[in-house]
Amino acid sequence: MLSKTGKYSIRAVLYLTLFSEKGKKSPAEIAKAIDVPVAFLAKNLQALSRKGIVSSVKGRNGGFYLSEENRKKTILDILGALGELEKFHECFIGLPACGDDKPCPVHAIIKPLRNKILMEMNEKTVEDFADGMKEGSSFIFLE
Repeated sequence: MLSKTGKYSIRAVLYLTLFSEKGKKSPAEIAKAIDVPVAFLAKNLQALSRKGIVSSVKGRNGGFYLSEENRKKTILDILGALGELEKFHECFIGLPACGDDKPCPVHAIIKPLRNKILMEMNEKTVEDFADGMKEGSSFIFLE
């Protein structure tokens, strides 16, 4: 359902939620830790910084980090900043005119699941997701 842009960006923000308290992180450091292409990630992080999802400092000792305000953002905030939310409203089987008035064969199954996903992703902050990682109930690393 998500593009690589969305997936990589969520992973990067969650990484920053865990590790930016130890200082600003370079795109190269983040990319290596979460196993994504550095140039692609750097572009995404810059876009997220412009939208206020992550914070950054330019220069020699610069990098990306999360402020207290950034930590209150949600997964939907991340996806919205990247223009990825429309994917959640596309037809599951790719029909151009699917909707409540002209549903596809799986619309009735997908709609409640989609709504639940959107609600959950809008209620939990990235800090909430980090808490789960700190407790060991979820992971972004395969170590």
